[in-house]
Amino acid sequence: MNPLNSILGTIIAGFILAIAIALFFDPNALNSWSLVVWLHVLSGITWIGLLYYFNFVQVPALGEAAADSSGPGPAAIGKYVAPRALAWFRWGALATWLTGAAALMYIGGFSTHFFATDGITVMSVGAWLGTIMLLNVWGLIWPNQKKVLGIKQASDDEKAKAKKVAFIASRTNTLLSIPMLACMVAWGHGGNAGLFF
Repeated sequence: MNPLNSILGTIIAGFILAIAIALFFDPNALNSWSLVVWLHVLSGITWIGLLYYFNFVQVPALGEAAADSSGPGPAAIGKYVAPRALAWFRWGALATWLTGAAALMYIGGFSTHFFATDGITVMSVGAWLGTIMLLNVWGLIWPNQKKVLGIKQASDDEKAKAKKVAFIASRTNTLLSIPMLACMVAWGHGGNAGLFF
């Protein structure tokens, strides 16, 4: 059986390969810290990758599909693609935040970094940007997308308003993702000393 024939098989094979590579280079590589960081990065790539897909690909494509009177229209994307992508998107967001919180516990305590009790560090800024983004996903984007996609009953006026709210929240997350990713990379490359601001 070829694992590439299913998404689950592909993911499992990817995990097995990653673990084999890690153990080949360092038999002690699978400690709790490494696992948390790895899962944080993996879930973050899933989340932000889908955020960029929505903003750079799906939203412009839906606009073009709606304007094309001779084309198939945006219904297929709204019915088959968007709900699945939004599921991976919102659960990726939650997994990213939870694994990020776990990572903060390993490097001196969640409250120390999240509430910046020792000063505002690049880690603190990144954690708060990620938190704002998570709240946007679950508090603004998802509830409004349910109306837009017809998962939740809404009038045409409510759908129009929901579309605008979800769009602005998604664009806000795209904007915030750029400095948030810079904070993640800065800490991992020695930017954890001193104050960020």
